[in-house]
Amino acid sequence: MVKIEVKYEAGFRCVATHIPSGRELITDAPTDNHGKGESFSPTDLLATSMLTCIMTIIGIRAEKKRIDVSGMSGCVEKTMYQNPRRVGMLEIVIKLPKNINKKDREWLIEEGCECPVCHSINQEMEVKITFEN
Repeated sequence: MVKIEVKYEAGFRCVATHIPSGRELITDAPTDNHGKGESFSPTDLLATSMLTCIMTIIGIRAEKKRIDVSGMSGCVEKTMYQNPRRVGMLEIVIKLPKNINKKDREWLIEEGCECPVCHSINQEMEVKITFEN
């Protein structure tokens, strides 16, 4: 179990502290929802957690099989839906290194898409994941 403490600050901003490491991160309300948009919004973190979870699982699995995934990169685009306001769609692109053979590549993709965040999101959310070289 991991504990995270959060303090609300003025201006729709929160400061979250990851207790085991002492690291902090700031969230801000987005400009389209009364905020300044000066940092990640809570829904930005949801999108970011999906991408980083997939990439982290790929990294863990690759290390076990001694597959070099250095240089792997990715991006995520989040689309908000209304009534109710929610994350409606995530479009994820992950670029794997070109030197990975087809069998290992397919295995890493399958493993990455089984990450805990993928299994934790609302099934009504559209998720499009593309893997590129």
